Amino acid sequence: MSAPVRLVIAEDEALIRLDLKETLIDEGYDVVGEAGDGAEAIRLVRELAPDLAILDIKMPGTDGLVAAREIIGEQLAAVVILTAFSQRDLIEQARDVGALAYVVKPFHRNELVPAIELALARFKEVVALSAQADELAEKLENRKIIDRAKGKLMDEHAMTENDAFRFVQQQAMSARCGMADIAAKILDGELGPT
Repeated sequence: MSAPVRLVIAEDEALIRLDLKETLIDEGYDVVGEAGDGAEAIRLVRELAPDLAILDIKMPGTDGLVAAREIIGEQLAAVVILTAFSQRDLIEQARDVGALAYVVKPFHRNELVPAIELALARFKEVVALSAQADELAEKLENRKIIDRAKGKLMDEHAMTENDAFRFVQQQAMSARCGMADIAAKILDGELGPT
């Protein structure tokens, strides 16, 4: 059995926050933190590392959209916006900051639970894509370093491209390190064919 989904909720109206908390607990979620404003929500999300934050848009001080932008920008948790306002501009703003679902108050269980589950699934996809993009960027950077090192070997030691690649590859295997590490040493003048 998997652990329950951990949530932080931010709603400035205490009665709505209590109703929301009870609904979420009844649905099997673990409400690990409650906030009355966006700044407190950000602090709680950073501190408690929940799976998802449910944020009201209109709160004193830091509003839910600013909090959402911060939480999503740092990929701390999925975000569901909960608000009494359904104007198109607010929906678009929520979308633009990266909120993954939008629920209008008064909320109903049959709307809230699917919104939470959809936001969690989308957040996992976003995090996976971000990790994949980082990995690809690192591979591209390594490829550039290796290509520059091959070019240096070809220019300074009259090697063919295949010979230069093999030299980098063999040095990496001998040193038990990555080819990019060897390439950096070649570029720094620390390593070359004898």
